[in-house]
Amino acid sequence: MGVRAAIERKIKVLEVYGDSALVIYQVKGEWETRDPKLIDYRKMVIELVKEFDDITFHYLLRDENQMADALATLASMIKVNKQEDVKPIRMSIYEISAHCYNIEEDEEKDDHPWYHNILQYMKNREYPDQASENDKRTLRRLAIDYILDRDILYKRRKDQVLLRCVDAVEAKKILEEVYEGVCRTHANGFTMARQIMRFGYYWSTMEGDCVNYAKRCHKCQIYGDKIHVPSSPLHVMVSPWPSLCGA
Repeated sequence: MGVRAAIERKIKVLEVYGDSALVIYQVKGEWETRDPKLIDYRKMVIELVKEFDDITFHYLLRDENQMADALATLASMIKVNKQEDVKPIRMSIYEISAHCYNIEEDEEKDDHPWYHNILQYMKNREYPDQASENDKRTLRRLAIDYILDRDILYKRRKDQVLLRCVDAVEAKKILEEVYEGVCRTHANGFTMARQIMRFGYYWSTMEGDCVNYAKRCHKCQIYGDKIHVPSSPLHVMVSPWPSLCGA
């Protein structure tokens, strides 16, 4: 629509900026277009490009295109008739983001990793101080699923695959790398937990930490898809009154 509007205004030199890498690089010809819908879309854009003397396409990161996203969201919320006069909208840009994190960081209880008791038991058959008989029994049962190789503790899954146990510091680095590292998948918490296990790492609160980490991502909260599914499942309700149709 923007390219067509430029043609209607008889603009001959145009610079196009878009935050969709797929669309921009396919139009430029750097990426191959395989989707049948995008093939027709690219052909249409190529035909429109011929109307310009000079046109260039540039990929713009979403972080640098927040104003366009805000205007597009605002335009989708307002319905204006052609005969109405639209008053100018005054907008202010603040240097500091007007958002905050509602989820607080969990404080570490002590300097020991979560698997300290299991490690000490498998190393020296030692129990924690002031441990009851029930605690000792539970620790022995938990230790069955772990394997100690020198100083490295591994968690054994049901399929006999070994996962290296990591502490809180290593877990934080793994979360940052998997979520927004080289590939920047920005997957949801449950998908990220499965990815970390495929990479061969494990800690006891992994799934909950992944979910909370994804909730803290400001980019995903802004650009994430809107979920229209109800928060709780819907159930069919039977009328409490008898039907009077046969009366």
